[in-house]
Amino acid sequence: MSDIPLHKVMHALGSPVRLAVVKELLDGDVHQGSEFDFGVGQSTLSHHVKILREAGIVQNDPEGNRCLMSLRSAELDARFPGFVEQLRVLTVAE
Repeated sequence: MSDIPLHKVMHALGSPVRLAVVKELLDGDVHQGSEFDFGVGQSTLSHHVKILREAGIVQNDPEGNRCLMSLRSAELDARFPGFVEQLRVLTVAE
């Protein structure tokens, strides 16, 4: 996480689909990707999740044939203090 620049995180949040995924993950729970219905196909959603993961925003935890994901809140706040709270404000304002 320490080598991920802010511009990469911000770029990852530049897509409405990726921002919607993050908005769902702000509840602090672990979610399965198949829970989400953002009007895109599974392969497209997987691509968006990959971008979020590579930017250090989410983590995936394989469990059997499922892939669980969660927001890396603590790591994001350690790297960019107050960032997660600003995401909450941003997604509520929509």
